[in-house]
Amino acid sequence: MKTINYVALTVAIIGAINWGLIGLLNFDLVAFIFGEMSWISRIVYSLVGLSGIYLITFFGQLNTEEA
Repeated sequence: MKTINYVALTVAIIGAINWGLIGLLNFDLVAFIFGEMSWISRIVYSLVGLSGIYLITFFGQLNTEEA
């Protein structure tokens, strides 16, 4: 389970860096590397989204650790 946590966190960080580049420089790194909405780009974007959804569960874990 620890491996899944690290993979999800790594993918989410990559997604956050990509969104930061889009916001600051109007540069989409994923599209630059894999092509504009190619099937690989869609997979990367999907993995970032799924990682974000998975990481939402950590909010529940924070509440139980504080109690």
